[in-house]
Amino acid sequence: MSRSSTVKSIAGEEHGQLNRVRPPETMMGIIWRQFRRHPLAIIGSSILLVIALTSILAPLWPHGPEALDVTNRWQPPSLAHPMGTDRIGRDMMARILHGGRISLSVGILAMLTAICIGTIIGATAGYCGGVVDNVLMRFTDFFLCFPSLFVLILLSFLLRQTGITFLQGGLASIVLVIGLMSWMSVARLIRALFLSIKHEEFIMAAHAYGASDLRIMFRHILPNSVGPIIVNGTMGVAWAILTESGLSFLGYGIQPPVPSWGNILTGAQEFMSLHPWVAIFPGFMIFITVICINFIGDALRDALDPRKVVGLQRGR
Repeated sequence: MSRSSTVKSIAGEEHGQLNRVRPPETMMGIIWRQFRRHPLAIIGSSILLVIALTSILAPLWPHGPEALDVTNRWQPPSLAHPMGTDRIGRDMMARILHGGRISLSVGILAMLTAICIGTIIGATAGYCGGVVDNVLMRFTDFFLCFPSLFVLILLSFLLRQTGITFLQGGLASIVLVIGLMSWMSVARLIRALFLSIKHEEFIMAAHAYGASDLRIMFRHILPNSVGPIIVNGTMGVAWAILTESGLSFLGYGIQPPVPSWGNILTGAQEFMSLHPWVAIFPGFMIFITVICINFIGDALRDALDPRKVVGLQRGR
């Protein structure tokens, strides 16, 4: 084969490769590509995954959270006890890991409770409008008027006085209290999204097709509002963890002997000067968990921005 024909063959192959249509990128691929541009979010996700896995696998730790060993009281961090021991010889590592299960559960379940309540109220207000919208938004404003910490303490105290066992200072009562005081921002967000989406052409087409109001609300409008809800939910998890820790520190949260990061801090406040590790480790776990969730929320806010996603799809 001559040199000229070889060059033409190579040039033809390169031209064919340039003209070859690249397979379209999915929306999830675009979101993941945007998310990866935030290194702090990737690091935060990895750390949060490690915290969640170690908390789930906490029963595998050789020491129990309530196992007493009075001969090893106030032991500093060592190989046998990586986070030291407390005033009655309990292993701090075991208590931190089991406390993580409670604190993370409170954050996730309280956020889901707030999203469920806020979605129902916000979607109804935004879709129906008129009198329904005014009544529901004034109801939301009524809840926003109260100082949240005072109401949280009051609700926690009142739930303790009920005759219902699972609400007396346990996980369910704290989740319910925090969820009842954090749905308002979700409701306002979803109402605004519904007001902006319900006049779109595809919603009018669904009306013309004869779709019911409930189907339009939860099958057509709500899925188009998922991005902002996810971002708000991540911030809600961080807020719920901090709130639970604050309530437990004040004595109105998860009650001993069940460990949580907040009530571990409560028990450590008298001994921080002499035995600082009993306060440093639970405080550090609260700090690192919240900061990781905030990093993830910031990255999701950018990754789920519809203007960026649509712009990247058109650019392809």
